[in-house]
Amino acid sequence: MVVALSGYYGFANAGDEAILLALVREARRRGVEPVVLSADPQATAELHGVEAVPRTKPAALAALARAEGLLSGGGGLLQNRTSNRSLAYYLGLVYLAQALNKPTWIFGQSLGPLSPWGRRFTAPALRRSRAVVVRDRASLELARSLGAPPDRLRLGADAALLLEPPRVSREEGLVVVVPRARVPHEANLRLREVAERLAALGYEVLVLGFQPGFDEPALELFDGFTRELSGDPRRVLYWIAQAGYVLSLRLHGLILAAAAGTPYAGGSYDPKVKAFCEESGAPYWELPGDPEAMVRVALHRTGPDKSALRDLRVRAAEGFNHVWGRPEPGTT
Repeated sequence: MVVALSGYYGFANAGDEAILLALVREARRRGVEPVVLSADPQATAELHGVEAVPRTKPAALAALARAEGLLSGGGGLLQNRTSNRSLAYYLGLVYLAQALNKPTWIFGQSLGPLSPWGRRFTAPALRRSRAVVVRDRASLELARSLGAPPDRLRLGADAALLLEPPRVSREEGLVVVVPRARVPHEANLRLREVAERLAALGYEVLVLGFQPGFDEPALELFDGFTRELSGDPRRVLYWIAQAGYVLSLRLHGLILAAAAGTPYAGGSYDPKVKAFCEESGAPYWELPGDPEAMVRVALHRTGPDKSALRDLRVRAAEGFNHVWGRPEPGTT
């Protein structure tokens, strides 16, 4: 079965590319071959070893016409806090696939925030989809309120939790700090203060950017520290797997830490960060953050809860099973 995948792919964002990495792997384990709608099809094809086509018409329409369904996700696609245009694009693809009588799956998403217009626009897409799998409880309640059929609605988790970390030696004295552009300036400045305090205590600090072409202004604030910037989720996961602790202003800094078994704490620039930290039992701070408290959790390597993380991984796997069934025997 060939399925089109729609998401924030091809923008060199390591978090979204981590989602795609997991989606491709889990799809193929279930006999599904993805065709990815991408902003940079050549880069997507090279990074993930898949067929990729432009995410705009007419290529997207042609891909939907020959695919046997559309999976929309994962990530935070169905919201209009960023813009109505983004919501219209992702829902437009869903409605187009449905008009072509193709099954659609809303998968691994955090829903909202949605304006009243956004709710009205989103509700029919959820009701007509074959499955709606969301990654946090707040999204589950929102989907219910929008009329998603109970038998098709599931609580899953972020697909990237199923990624396998590289076999590297952990360096307990290494702290990975993940800033983010376009959050309040003070939030990155306080994270810089935390990095300075940890360095003064003898810790090695690696400052990690997740999106070339976006995160450079945030990384510039950390002059004097070792800095890395990559949109490749494998490289990012490699660095995080070596660390003794992660302090992140990006959601997937936390999710990849969870996948790698590295303890973490997050800055809640978005409700999805708070939701993930609460569900995984990890500490978080509201922006801009208290440097003293952030240093303290890093020194004590506080959280997350291992049992909660196991539950999240089970939820992530069961989300795939709800959409495409269990993996084929013998697949890894």
